[in-house]
Amino acid sequence: MQLTYMQSLMQASDGIHKVTALAYSPSDKRLAVCTVDRIVTLFDENGEKRDKFSTKPADKGPKNYVVRAMAFSPDSSRLAIAQSDNIVFVYKLGLEWGDKKSICNKFLQSSPITALVWPMSRPNEVVYGLAEGKVKIGVLRSNKPATLYTTDSYVVAISPNTDGTGTVSAHLDGSIHRFIFAEAGGGAANTKIAHHPCVPYALAWGHNIVVAGNDSQVVFYDQDGGVERTFDYSNDPKCKEFSCAAFNPTGESVVVGNFDSFYTYTLNNRTETWDDVGVKSVPNLYTVTALAWKHDGSRLAVGALTGVLDQYDACIRRSRYKGKFEFTYVSLSQVIVKRLSNGTRIILKSLYGCEITKINIFQDRYVIGNTSETLLLGDLETLKLSEVHWHAP
Repeated sequence: MQLTYMQSLMQASDGIHKVTALAYSPSDKRLAVCTVDRIVTLFDENGEKRDKFSTKPADKGPKNYVVRAMAFSPDSSRLAIAQSDNIVFVYKLGLEWGDKKSICNKFLQSSPITALVWPMSRPNEVVYGLAEGKVKIGVLRSNKPATLYTTDSYVVAISPNTDGTGTVSAHLDGSIHRFIFAEAGGGAANTKIAHHPCVPYALAWGHNIVVAGNDSQVVFYDQDGGVERTFDYSNDPKCKEFSCAAFNPTGESVVVGNFDSFYTYTLNNRTETWDDVGVKSVPNLYTVTALAWKHDGSRLAVGALTGVLDQYDACIRRSRYKGKFEFTYVSLSQVIVKRLSNGTRIILKSLYGCEITKINIFQDRYVIGNTSETLLLGDLETLKLSEVHWHAP
């Protein structure tokens, strides 16, 4: 995985102006950013600033809250905002620039909201954590919250898995809890899977669960809490406190924020272990406070303590096909196929996580991707994609 600096969407201020929340819409057409000024700025897919709006306090009066997290709905039309003044607002933004914005839901709580996610499989439910230790779900259709589970420790971070069927939460006492949503014929289940040795500020769930904090270690757990791999930087004086983490959409690469730098890890599909790809050092970046991946896996947004917002291009490799198409391998199982003449794109993704080994295009329209176990079929005109199990004779 190569991360190459592209552009700065927001410049650093003279002092502390922390980027508190970042979120890409699943449609990849919007990037929402919020700093300590509590104003949400919206950028388009090219990084142009297109809109902004001020958030609202829970009660009328002075604005003395912080926006802790933001998340787009799976259909990209709504944006959930978690605030430290004990409330979650859900804004209806629409799908086009210029659509009228309005608050469509709000969930008032008894303690500050500390973290929030919107799982992809739950279009009408947001999951958020509270300072009092509870993890709750806000049901948009009824506009009522419900408690998923209760702990006695402040919720530091929450992350969904890549398909949105579960979440994992990290707490101030080091405990890590996994929650799987109810499926047909079964019930929802909450399990404490691990106890991390320090406060787990950085948390993300992809192929594994990555956890890091102020002990200079990055630990990969399996979904049952077993340690898969540990990277120890305690002998590196440049390594400070890990602050946040984010997996790419396939869950095969993860970035973990630090001071003046961020660390990248990639899953080695052949050995099923994690590799340290390297450290991206950025002088005067200060602490990385927020990370967000574009849902096609081609961009990474990095926000920091001084208010800077940088965008990085992400890919394993690029290649041209007959001078008409460009293949961008953003992970082993996901390739962006782009028609060079007009920019039309289709995301070739193996839902089974298989490595895409070969791509052909027929009649300048139909995309055929081969993996070891499946066959991917895509149409550049309708942008439809199918995957079937396939074994070559």
